[in-house]
Amino acid sequence: MKIVVIGGTGLIGSQVVTKLSEHGHEAVAASPDTGVNILTGEGLDAALAGADVVVDVSNSPSFEESAVVEFFETATSKLLAAEATAGVGHHVALSVVGTERMADKGYFRGKAVQEALIRGFSVPYSIVHATQFFEFLKGIAQTATEGDSVRLPPVLFQPMASEDVAKAVARTAVGAPVNGIVEVAGPEPFRMDDLIRQALAARNDPRTVVSDPKALYFATYEVDDTTLMPGPDARLGDVRFQDWLDRQLAAA
Repeated sequence: MKIVVIGGTGLIGSQVVTKLSEHGHEAVAASPDTGVNILTGEGLDAALAGADVVVDVSNSPSFEESAVVEFFETATSKLLAAEATAGVGHHVALSVVGTERMADKGYFRGKAVQEALIRGFSVPYSIVHATQFFEFLKGIAQTATEGDSVRLPPVLFQPMASEDVAKAVARTAVGAPVNGIVEVAGPEPFRMDDLIRQALAARNDPRTVVSDPKALYFATYEVDDTTLMPGPDARLGDVRFQDWLDRQLAAA
């Protein structure tokens, strides 16, 4: 099976390519680094020739709302049109658990536009909703930092390792289109403030985590215990946070 991975040289995409290749598929990494630009269409038709499945794990280079919306609107429209021309039978897109609950602003407005375009097009599809990655905890802490304090809401979330995200995306790509959403999450829930407190302490980071129910997620979104959590039917990853953290510290 030929599977083209848009964004295939990034954090998730490179792992998806590796996992698919290990299982005998022809996995093609498509990104500006390999001469494929989904905003301009450069190299897209050639990359999609003969493809059975297209996996889109690309992301906007800017998180400013209008830039994100423009990116996903332009890129997704061009990509879906090229897939229809190439006869692609399955479009797989990576999105985020909670998108529908935060779709009115910021980054999630762009993801909502992307998902609406996919649902409204003719190519059969599967949208993988993943929870936040362990790799993003540093960014969450950074956007919540005020001086020596990290102000975070004590809400539930269930982050996961990027390798489990890639595994879920690859598994979805080789399956039949669900024409809906597949949810994936980490194996255990945490309070956001508690987990980031653990992560900072493990790295001897001197900042103090302050629990604030009014604090905004990524300095933008009001969240509660339901906003970021997956549903009861979500597929859970294998990698636990402490095991992931131990590996990160050992590598450092």
